[in-house]
Amino acid sequence: GGEQPATLPPSAATPKTSSSSFPVLEGGAAGLCSPLPSTDLLPGVGLKFPGWKAAVGSALHRPPRRVAGILQSTKKLFLSERAGWGQTLEFIRKNAANGLSVANLVAGLSSVLCSLNRQYHHSCWLLLVGFLLDLADGAVARQLDACSALGAKLDDFADFTTFGLATALLLQPQGVLDGLLAIAYVLAVFARLCFFSSAGIPFTYRGLPCPYASSLLAGTFLLTGGNITLLRVTAIVMILFMVDRGFYPHDKVLESQLWKKLVYAGGVAAVLFSPVAVASIYCLAWSTSYIIFPFAIWSCKANSGLVSPLGPTGD
Repeated sequence: GGEQPATLPPSAATPKTSSSSFPVLEGGAAGLCSPLPSTDLLPGVGLKFPGWKAAVGSALHRPPRRVAGILQSTKKLFLSERAGWGQTLEFIRKNAANGLSVANLVAGLSSVLCSLNRQYHHSCWLLLVGFLLDLADGAVARQLDACSALGAKLDDFADFTTFGLATALLLQPQGVLDGLLAIAYVLAVFARLCFFSSAGIPFTYRGLPCPYASSLLAGTFLLTGGNITLLRVTAIVMILFMVDRGFYPHDKVLESQLWKKLVYAGGVAAVLFSPVAVASIYCLAWSTSYIIFPFAIWSCKANSGLVSPLGPTGD
């Protein structure tokens, strides 16, 4: 009755097991565990599982699947964001000039609405804004190497809307003759865009570019307070200049001499920030100088080395 039960040595004690059939290895890392036995028998279980040692060893050295998944997802997200930024920048590069053409089109349509509501001063201001946008879209397209057939068609459509339809409404047609004059002006712009745009000579146009005719009419309206007689006479003269098929230089204001860029910057400041009288005088002087002295002042031959079709002229 007084005998003490024999105790088993520690080496013979039953190993700790988890809820699964595998023993729990104390120490938490492969370097702190005791060497795995060379037998295929699971300790404390007595079942034979070939290759269990390799499976346990690789599990100890393998990173958790959740961590690996997070790292892979982060890498994919980073790469997709870089690709998205690259595609966005490429889209902006290809469509920056088209955006300016669309802005010109919106300005023209807004000018039409203003004229229909007899808000002619607002209509003239929008025409001058369209004039500046039209000079910028071609330069942006060439600088970004984004010239395209779509851009050319969009530019022509915007020019027809702004410098054709919207400008003709400044004549305020109320009778048959007035209506015919407005229709003649629109057809002159249409013919200028369709048939006389290119003279077959680099950096040269046939016929007066319609943006300058529109700028001249808008400036005249603002400066004279809407003198209809003077506007109609000016419109007739502009029609003759547009269908005359005379030579006019592609001035390339934003791609030429520094003083031309300063003239453009002055036009932006005058139209956006100056009183109406200052803006009208500035645009009138700009357009008139191009119409009367096209090659003497606005020729781009100083940049391209080309001689104008009318012969050598000095800047």
